[in-house]
Amino acid sequence: MTNIRKIILGSASAALLMTGFGGVAPAMAAISHNHTDGSGHSIVQFNENVEPGTVVVSASQRRLYYALGDGTAISYRVAVPKRGKEWSGETSIASMRTNPDWTPPADVRADHPELPDVIPGGAPNNPMGTRAMVLDSGEVAIHGTTQKMRASIGSAASYGCIRMLNEDVADLYGRVHVGTRVIMEP
Repeated sequence: MTNIRKIILGSASAALLMTGFGGVAPAMAAISHNHTDGSGHSIVQFNENVEPGTVVVSASQRRLYYALGDGTAISYRVAVPKRGKEWSGETSIASMRTNPDWTPPADVRADHPELPDVIPGGAPNNPMGTRAMVLDSGEVAIHGTTQKMRASIGSAASYGCIRMLNEDVADLYGRVHVGTRVIMEP
């Protein structure tokens, strides 16, 4: 795990940590939505001190930022973990998958025992959508969504994953690679 960058802001509260992730206090970017390219995401001012290509997720803003390195980032609306499933810290993309199968993790299965053991990739009820970037934790990913779950984008709704619109996750998928740094801020 890489060194943890800590930036303390005003009255930032303590972050919940997911096993295997180092903590990082929130470091909110100076955000100014100044351009929309018509595809559901926008180019914004981004003053985080991160290397180009870094993914920064702001749970409080319900946004994922892909740092471009010129003082801007691509901003995507996302669904973030719901209460009790929050996490923060730094990780990286461990694997990338197109139309991934989905096996419900134990905590999802406990809440939804009616789910099948596996939902095949490409199935309309597969909550992973068209693309998934699995993070080092193994059961957490940045992924697409089903048509039914599109309305959850912009809310706190997941079991730990970062959920995106399929068109946005496909765009991000083409920009990142295995090893891309991912920072989750409260």
